Amino acid sequence: MQVVDNSCVLWTLSPTLDRVQWDRLFEDLEGQLAAEWEAERAVLDAETERLRIAKLSMRTRLRRLELEAALVGLRLADGERRSVRIRAVGTDWIAAQSADGGGGNSSALIVPLAAVTSFETAHGALLATLEDAPLPADEVRERMTLGFLMRDLARRRTPLHVSLRDGETLHGTVDRAGVDHLDLAVHDTGHARRADAVRAFRIVPFDAIVSARVDGTVV
Repeated sequence: MQVVDNSCVLWTLSPTLDRVQWDRLFEDLEGQLAAEWEAERAVLDAETERLRIAKLSMRTRLRRLELEAALVGLRLADGERRSVRIRAVGTDWIAAQSADGGGGNSSALIVPLAAVTSFETAHGALLATLEDAPLPADEVRERMTLGFLMRDLARRRTPLHVSLRDGETLHGTVDRAGVDHLDLAVHDTGHARRADAVRAFRIVPFDAIVSARVDGTVV
């Protein structure tokens, strides 16, 4: 019986078939390389986005809520819940307007950011605050502290309702304001700040204020 040794047989392919196989090989390699590039790009894009969001300030996000006039649920340190639209964002405070018309359409609610426990809004509005689009210039309000705002109200002799962290609500006129507190002349609602109308004088730390409502004035 004759044994045939095929180990030395040379298999030859036609030029056309050979070229097709090489083309498929390179197409496969190119596809793998492109997939790896896309994967690396996705990782880099995700990391870049994480780093960008890590640098976002709450004030920037609140300004986007202001520009969109988004409905916001304020959760305050005294347990109060308010549905509002943000109208202005200062250095350490916001001014908001009641979304349900409570307190009058011209009533402005001034809230120190330190008195807010959270802002609740729709998921779409929340995601919109993460956008990378440039915001309109806001250099003046960005430098307006709560003390600056209260000094302006004192200059205007504007009466206001002040809610404190212990649950007490005062009505009066700001006589003066320092860097971290104000002097409030307490008097009844509807009365001007006259000597015979003032019932008490209070030094109120800004840290004790949950909100201040200004009727008839929009900040």
